[in-house]
Amino acid sequence: MSLSSTGDAFARPARSTAAPRIGLTLFALAMGGFAIGTAEFAVMSLLPYFSVGLGIDEPTGGHVISAYAAGVVVGAPIIAVLATRLSRRTLLIALMAAFALGNGLSALAPSYSWMLLFRFLSGLPHGAYFGVAALVAASLVPANRRALAVARVMLGLTIATILGVPLANWLGQALGWRWGFGVVTALALTTAVLIALFAPKDRPQYGASAMRELGALRHRQLWLTLAIGAVGFGGLFAVYTYIASTLIEVTQVSPTVVPVVLAIFGLGLTFGTLAAAWLADRMPMASIAIILLWTAGSLALFPFAAGNIWAICVVAFMIGCGGGLGTPLQTRLMDVAQDAQTLAAALNHSAFNTANALGPWLGGMAIAAGHGWTSTGWVGVGLALAGFAIWLVTAWDARSRGSEAAAEA
Repeated sequence: MSLSSTGDAFARPARSTAAPRIGLTLFALAMGGFAIGTAEFAVMSLLPYFSVGLGIDEPTGGHVISAYAAGVVVGAPIIAVLATRLSRRTLLIALMAAFALGNGLSALAPSYSWMLLFRFLSGLPHGAYFGVAALVAASLVPANRRALAVARVMLGLTIATILGVPLANWLGQALGWRWGFGVVTALALTTAVLIALFAPKDRPQYGASAMRELGALRHRQLWLTLAIGAVGFGGLFAVYTYIASTLIEVTQVSPTVVPVVLAIFGLGLTFGTLAAAWLADRMPMASIAIILLWTAGSLALFPFAAGNIWAICVVAFMIGCGGGLGTPLQTRLMDVAQDAQTLAAALNHSAFNTANALGPWLGGMAIAAGHGWTSTGWVGVGLALAGFAIWLVTAWDARSRGSEAAAEA
């Protein structure tokens, strides 16, 4: 039985799979999200520290973040296509092992050039992991609960912004920025062990092939959905990348306050992920538009709130709520990708990390041009509204073709 109306996309687990076992599987998958989330967001919060350590300025340090994002963009589709004949459980274990290696090397990077390379390598497993983990999670539950199952995996990432990122930031201040990457390495190895213990054993999907996965690229709705994330999510990253520097330079708080604000952002991200999952199971297309408009409004408040610590805490929570965008986009891709589920799911994270490269790049350009740290908020507004414009095109295209997506919209 399929969770998608588009074909035999998901392999159901055996009926003997017990609820506690499903819970342990989702926990193991979420632990991988925790490791990846700590790595992805902690490096942004450590930007002021590793920039000094590597002898570069902060806008240049933003390229380290973009290098990781580029690794995700490149790695997700390549791994999804080349690993079609591996079982999902085996692939997830291998991806976490590779992620541990990349972050371990990042902790030892002797120079800026080596750091760029190691962050790129660290990003390669990211998209494929989340894509495959989302498919495994969705295969364990009924169709009307798949967004919530995907959200439970993504909660690992959001909780990382509450616990993992502040911890890594604290370690960066207390012991040196390299310890932040060391923590991620340990988390990734732990995840590989948990998946080996708890994830259901499966076989490669019948008929799986690189050509079948590449068939997803024929669908216009898939590309439009990916474009929403690639552009619309960039607004969040434009602000978050430089939020530690903004807090220190504009809000003028003590560095010890930075982890607190990062944790508040993480609380917003967690709440937003759960709320987005609830919406996505009820109104798949409309939920995407609601989140994009919420994000644009929240980012517009950022330049006005940056001068006051209480105001910026509230706005950081609001911006974090917009991070729930990933779940409705992930489940929509399950509907439009037909038989190429693995590639489509992985490409979702390529799209988000295109945003992770685009947002910091444009935000860094605005800062370097002399517009100040708070200018990242206006950059973010523009990106969120551009994502909404793409959503309008996507909805119009779906309706004009009389597709299933039109009925859901």
